[in-house]
Amino acid sequence: MSPYRPFRAVVMLGLLMATHAFVPRSSLSFTSTATLASRPSSLSVVDPQHALDLLIQGTSTLLSDADSAIDISVPPATPLAAPPEAGGISYSKVSYYTILGLYLMSFPGLWSTIKRSTKAKMKRKTFVTSGENGPPVVVKDMETGETTQRPGKSLREEAGEIMAYMKANNYEVVEAGETITFRGIVPRSLSQAFFLTFCTALGMLSLALVLQIQFQNLTLPVIGQPNWFYLALLSPYAGLYYWKAGDRVDDCTVKLSTNDEETENEIIVQGSDEELERMWRTLQWQEKGMVKVEGILG
Repeated sequence: MSPYRPFRAVVMLGLLMATHAFVPRSSLSFTSTATLASRPSSLSVVDPQHALDLLIQGTSTLLSDADSAIDISVPPATPLAAPPEAGGISYSKVSYYTILGLYLMSFPGLWSTIKRSTKAKMKRKTFVTSGENGPPVVVKDMETGETTQRPGKSLREEAGEIMAYMKANNYEVVEAGETITFRGIVPRSLSQAFFLTFCTALGMLSLALVLQIQFQNLTLPVIGQPNWFYLALLSPYAGLYYWKAGDRVDDCTVKLSTNDEETENEIIVQGSDEELERMWRTLQWQEKGMVKVEGILG
């Protein structure tokens, strides 16, 4: 007996068990059953070598039948249907061009803001105070918040307070008469330059977005398809324009008058909007025809 026969028998037996395990029974055709049935039934009494040969022969027959029964052909792949084309976003061209036109018409306001940054916004306002014979005035201390009463002021006292205030804010008298003209220098502000640069950058980015949508397929002769967002690189020139303008010269005119009974003084001031706002708050004036109402936070 060859020493490799037992190993061969074990291998063939494992193949037989694997065939029964993984091949569907309904798809197998056991055509060797009659053949095996016609074999002598006295397998148990024959020598082991003959039984092993019969087992190997039966296994080979079963494997060949199983191979013919299993159809391993793969049907051709069915091509996937192309997905339906997504519907495009529709919009009204009339509405789009209307909005674009309005945007382009309002865009020059950005240049106006930059240009006016070097000039003061002039205003003219009239304020009233209690005169020399007028009722006492309730004055609130800006630091402590305490309120006190003081008598009215004459025109001389009123003029003295205005003169002291303008001197403290670097204003000089350039003309004295019925109307006093003060002139002062407002230094340029670094924060104002950065603010103008920031606003210009936002405006340029907004304009670039509009142009990028409108001219998607535009091709220029030299640069090809432009990237409109490069317009934002122009924003530092706004701050540079403001900075090069240097310090600003402001004029402020003040005219004092009183009524016949000297119970009320009238002060007519013309100057920059910022200076007028700071002046009436500091000197605690009241605008003529207006009623002062205390805020919720005091």
